[in-house]
Amino acid sequence: MADAASRLKGLVEQLLGTPFPLRIRAWDGSQAGPPDAPALVVRNRRALRRLLFKPGELGLARAWVAGDLDIDGDLYTALDRLSGLIWEREEDARSPGRALRDPQFRSAVRGLLALAGPPLPPPAPEEEARRPRRGLHTRRSDRRAISHHYDVGNDFYELVLGPSMVYSCAYWQAPPPEGTLEEAQRDKLDLVCRKLALRPGRRLLDVGCGWGSMAVHAAREYGVNVVGITLSQEQAAYARKRVADEGLTDRVEIRVQDYRDVRDGPYDAISSIGMAEHVGSERYLQYASVLYRLLVPGGRLLNHQIARRPQRDEAAYQVDAFIDAYVFPDGELSPVGTTVTALERAGFEVRDLESLREHYALTLRAWVARLEADWDRAVVLSSYGRARVWRLYMAASALAFEHNRIGVNQILAVKTPDSGDSGLPLRTRTWH
Repeated sequence: MADAASRLKGLVEQLLGTPFPLRIRAWDGSQAGPPDAPALVVRNRRALRRLLFKPGELGLARAWVAGDLDIDGDLYTALDRLSGLIWEREEDARSPGRALRDPQFRSAVRGLLALAGPPLPPPAPEEEARRPRRGLHTRRSDRRAISHHYDVGNDFYELVLGPSMVYSCAYWQAPPPEGTLEEAQRDKLDLVCRKLALRPGRRLLDVGCGWGSMAVHAAREYGVNVVGITLSQEQAAYARKRVADEGLTDRVEIRVQDYRDVRDGPYDAISSIGMAEHVGSERYLQYASVLYRLLVPGGRLLNHQIARRPQRDEAAYQVDAFIDAYVFPDGELSPVGTTVTALERAGFEVRDLESLREHYALTLRAWVARLEADWDRAVVLSSYGRARVWRLYMAASALAFEHNRIGVNQILAVKTPDSGDSGLPLRTRTWH
């Protein structure tokens, strides 16, 4: 009988109908596949049972988080080679009837079942979000989703994000090592402040304020009065201490509050940095309308948001299974055109759109490097499974930005008054 790796490689290639691009190392120590490729390490038969009973990305995610699957070699290279077999085949996986009618496919499944052996797969890892799919993007469900992602320990986030504690795309003047993560995050915050034309005495609402980085920077460097809102108790506690340490309590207020419950407008400017992805498509017009209502005439909104590529059939869009279960429960990505349309429908005049896609790829690689450099401490501060979630999610996301599967955009919108005076200069940017 062939060793486990050779059997597994043959069955996987029969199942996929294409050569498998990685080396396979199985639980019996056997190996098969290209010797110079990174190795997909299948630590036990349990990994196969997870995949067979939950085919597709979710089964792979469960096996990865639990440590049943691993990569030996460069993670980016491995994920890049696997991308066509995972993400680009998800649409085919939604039509299982077509595949099951193929005798070769059925034969491969039978072979994998025999190789996997009994019993049934173990339960999902404890890091997987468990919640009903009904009532998405209510105040309660949004609090629960935000808590799942953000309330995992501020020390863990400090390790990954660095001293800036900015959890969004940085703005790089030069890639590492010429540019540093701290410099790039400072430049991003300053870019937002300049686009919003902040100056002393103005009032800023920072929606999804995180650990207070934008609020502190805007108050300290531009002299504005800031209200920052978040749904995370841990973020709010951290941000309040940071504000106090900076001596800015007279100018910065941090609240645990839903954006729908803000009633103390008007504000001169609103920043929303990496928050709108949590809103959900069915609530996006409401989100835009609330922010429009909270601004003074002539007030500006800077919306910094990840976007996906549009699909031929938008009704067929499904949230990424791994991201939904382990990273951002209930999060949704929209094409940038959909976001612009919603802002315009709410009454905004969209004046500028800047893509920072390549900047986010650099940011994610910097975060992965920080995580890997202090891996043992990251596991202690969170959990083995949580650290693995973050490593996979950030590395895969970096590749998605690099290959233009997703992007990130800063949209500057104005609540233009009836006079038509937007308050913007004739030229807002200088091209090089």
